[in-house]
Amino acid sequence: MKFLSGLLFLLATLTLQAQHTRTMTPVDVASIKSISSATWSPDGQTIAYTLRVQSDPMVENKSAHAELYLMHLATGQATPFVTRGSVRGVNFRPGHQTLTFLNRLDNDKITGLYEIGLQGGEATLLYQFKTSISSYQWSRDGNKLAFIAGQPSVEEKSDLPYQPELYEQNLTFQRLYIADPNTGEVQEVPVDGHFSQIVWSPDGSKIVCAIAPTPLVDDSYMAKTITVIDAASMKVSGIVDHQGKSSEVVWSPDGTQIAFIAGADINDPTDGRLFIVSADGGKPTMLNEGWKGKVEQIEWTKKDEIDFLGSVGTESVLGNIKPNAKSNPGFAKNEIGFTIDHFETNKNGDQLWLVESYNHPTELFVHLQGKSTNNRLTNSNPWLSEIAFAKQEVIHYKAKDGLEIEGILIRPLNEEKGKRYPLITVVHGGPESHYNNGWLTSYSNVGQLGAANGYAVFYPNYRGSTGRGLEFTLSSQGQPAEEEFDDIVDGVDYLIEMGLVDKSKVGVTGGSYGGYATGWLSTRYSDRFAAGVMFVGISDVVSKWGTTDIPNEEYLVHARKWVYEDYEYFLKQSPIYYADQCKTPLLIAAGKNDTRVHPSQSMELYRHIKSRTDTPVELVLYTGEGHGNANATARYDFNLRLIGWFDKYLKEGGRS
Repeated sequence: MKFLSGLLFLLATLTLQAQHTRTMTPVDVASIKSISSATWSPDGQTIAYTLRVQSDPMVENKSAHAELYLMHLATGQATPFVTRGSVRGVNFRPGHQTLTFLNRLDNDKITGLYEIGLQGGEATLLYQFKTSISSYQWSRDGNKLAFIAGQPSVEEKSDLPYQPELYEQNLTFQRLYIADPNTGEVQEVPVDGHFSQIVWSPDGSKIVCAIAPTPLVDDSYMAKTITVIDAASMKVSGIVDHQGKSSEVVWSPDGTQIAFIAGADINDPTDGRLFIVSADGGKPTMLNEGWKGKVEQIEWTKKDEIDFLGSVGTESVLGNIKPNAKSNPGFAKNEIGFTIDHFETNKNGDQLWLVESYNHPTELFVHLQGKSTNNRLTNSNPWLSEIAFAKQEVIHYKAKDGLEIEGILIRPLNEEKGKRYPLITVVHGGPESHYNNGWLTSYSNVGQLGAANGYAVFYPNYRGSTGRGLEFTLSSQGQPAEEEFDDIVDGVDYLIEMGLVDKSKVGVTGGSYGGYATGWLSTRYSDRFAAGVMFVGISDVVSKWGTTDIPNEEYLVHARKWVYEDYEYFLKQSPIYYADQCKTPLLIAAGKNDTRVHPSQSMELYRHIKSRTDTPVELVLYTGEGHGNANATARYDFNLRLIGWFDKYLKEGGRS
């Protein structure tokens, strides 16, 4: 707890030093930079990190890019290494004084592997395949390269001037290859499937992989198999007997076991449990069974101990667990209002953390072994010292059935005692997700921008959210739009009862499943909400199943029955069913290229409200965008419309 106290002191000091001369604006939101990745050098003296930089929405509608920097711990100074293109997959190449990364430079048409010396200079193209490399990892000596890339396609010749799109056909498989960059020799691993993850064993003799049967998104969620491949023979040497969602995989230091994060079983909505298994495959053992949290990241740095990053409620925790027994993890709970997004330990026992807080997005921190304080190494947005931040706090309240629900509240900036304020309720997606008590401001999330404009902003972690154990995550399964969304209404009532919120000026917004909640609360509970902004949301549960790219995931971890088994039930769980009673002015927005929640979902609700009521409703379609806006101008436009809609219908309007 000493080092946590040290960070608390640092955050308090930074707060005292801030000038607080102005409030946040949409232009500020569009200008935010953040650290997106970081990794230690082999000697533990430097850290390579990437900085996510947004494009200027006034100049170009492009997505953000990532720049590469090298941080020197001795001086605390960062050197820019690569600021062209968009850098990802940064690694220190073993046995070489170089950094490697994936990028497209000099008008590259495909993504290749670049290399740059630790003294700087120009990056050079080290290796390029026939198709873009999506991920890679070096062998222990840095001489063999395992990488995943799209299988080269054979173009079919046709005399016709037009070719149709064949839906869910002619899919491009991501395959595993092993190459020698020095000679250019490359071999495809002859194991069927669609590869998404590769990790060399410590001795370089094996590679553990995540393999789905097809490139379909549904299979990548629900049908991946953790498979061990012998690097010499390129044949399967082990298969892990586990069904369900899975994510990170790591080797034990001696290479005899594998640890991985996965769902408890095929019906677990989230990959939040920790398992270990023999490197030969077989049935794994769950280590943290019954733990009331969610595992986010793991490191196996000691023979008898696995370190992990987890979520407990709205907070992040760092802990450890013994791999040789079904024991409860040991950890020190973080209660000081910051969130750790990533950690990595070097050979000296020092840790780097990617940390966010209520008053800054993700930045790079280090905790040195044996020290009681932490050092913040980056300040990507120095202008944030000018911003006045509103108070952000965790709240707890009881649902109607007595279940305790957590949420996060950002109070209005310069709040006046006894005054009631308009409220913007922000609902997370998933529903297998949750809000951490960290940075909560983005193009689709009003956060501190809303507080600066005189709103209270509420983030409910309703039942079905992650971070509170398996039972809580399963508590809404098979019951869409029932108690889970009632929890949100109960949270609003709690804020009204505490005297903070004006009950006639309550708004709601959210994306994806949060958009579903927005549509539901704006129709089924229309008498409670004076304005809504629905983003890439569900309006018709029946037709959504038939148009989504994850129909099996929907069945296995959400609905638990097929739509065609009970059409009437699913229709009645749809916002369109209650559209005729909608009195809530609703702004609906969607990406025209969204395959997760098809834009027809937004069109349906718009048409129902438009035809069946006189309630104000608008529909905005973002060309070229998918399940959420990726490009700068599209993001900025939505942010302006979001806050503008609430200003019009909550500040100026309100429910009489």
